[in-house]
Amino acid sequence: MRIIAKKTLRDFWEEHPDSEQQLKSWYQETSNAEWTGPTKIKIDYPSASFLADNRVVFNIKGNHYRLIVKINYDYQLVWIRFIGTHAEYDKINAKTI
Repeated sequence: MRIIAKKTLRDFWEEHPDSEQQLKSWYQETSNAEWTGPTKIKIDYPSASFLADNRVVFNIKGNHYRLIVKINYDYQLVWIRFIGTHAEYDKINAKTI
């Protein structure tokens, strides 16, 4: 999978250093993945949640942070749409971000 954009993750872990290792791990694992649909993601990330329009929510650092991505399975692209604390996540509409 090709991830757009790592800078978003980097900016976040600079502000929240306790998330750095898990975000780096997620980035590396996702970069090496060949997801063809939600079933493949569930194998790697059983706690992932799936929303409309190919959006996926990943729990980071024991659900302390939330990462929302939008995936194009045909082109193997992952767009980072949101990364934030659980409290920040509660204030957004994850289905449209």
